[in-house]
Amino acid sequence: MPNQIWLSQLEKHRAIAVIRAPHIEVGQQMAMAVASGGMQLIEITWNSDRAGELISQLRSKLPACIVGTGTLFNVQQLQDAIASGAQFLFTPHVDSAMIQAAQEKNVPIIPGALTPTEIVTAWSQGASCVKVFPVQAVGGTNYIKSLQGPLGEIPLIPTGGVTLENAKEFLQAGAIAVGLSGELFPQKLVIEGNWSAIATQAKNLMQQLG
Repeated sequence: MPNQIWLSQLEKHRAIAVIRAPHIEVGQQMAMAVASGGMQLIEITWNSDRAGELISQLRSKLPACIVGTGTLFNVQQLQDAIASGAQFLFTPHVDSAMIQAAQEKNVPIIPGALTPTEIVTAWSQGASCVKVFPVQAVGGTNYIKSLQGPLGEIPLIPTGGVTLENAKEFLQAGAIAVGLSGELFPQKLVIEGNWSAIATQAKNLMQQLG
């Protein structure tokens, strides 16, 4: 997927559901729940149970969704993720070899960065956009807002501290989209298998951001 299409999808949907699945069956239920709530950008972390298999399954079960992966640490993992059907790639760090490998396959890569230097480095090396993580540790929405002056042309996706309550504030501060993990999937609801409650949370989030 070319970067331009990816960016237009981010601008359209605004929120990514980040799934770290202890078991592949649970991961599938988590994804189906948020999809039924209207979320169409789904990230399966690569340290989930049988992540590649789960991505492949979700690509066929949820054709309207864009399914990618995250928590990729090296080029081998990245290549395995692309082979499994991942449509976008998040990393926790900036790695030029990984950025280049993703570019060669025409799959959007979103490296994790925190400081202005890291953000600009990732962008200048060819990142489609940059994940700002962990954003809450450095001031949350105010940090995103303060980056807009010098770095306004770089699309930013804050994660790590984005909640159902403050997600809209991050977008208003200038983020192109946000990533939510534990906030969307409270452990209690996952353990209970209360997928309808998770679907409702996803629906409420999308209504807030719409």
